[in-house]
Amino acid sequence: MKFDIPSNLQSVLWSSDVRKLNLQTDKNYIIHQILSNGRLEDIKWLFGTYPKDLIAKTFISKPYKDYAPARFNFVKNFILGLNKTKIDERFYVENTPRNIR
Repeated sequence: MKFDIPSNLQSVLWSSDVRKLNLQTDKNYIIHQILSNGRLEDIKWLFGTYPKDLIAKTFISKPYKDYAPARFNFVKNFILGLNKTKIDERFYVENTPRNIR
């Protein structure tokens, strides 16, 4: 069964054509783009499409440097409930150097 990505998500998934995205192979991109740029209704769609544990696992294990500082903290602490999990924001927040010596 093929699930289509709604066309209203095109503005959030702006760098790809939503008609060509694959929910399985493009899940890292889809998850991070929606978490970092989506509206609450987009995030609701995300949680209806993928299980919360997969979304959290993707967020933790596949860092994506596209989050504004406030959005990163909102997603980490409130949307995903990872406030007790230590996550290095240098791998997520735009304009934060990630040089590691």
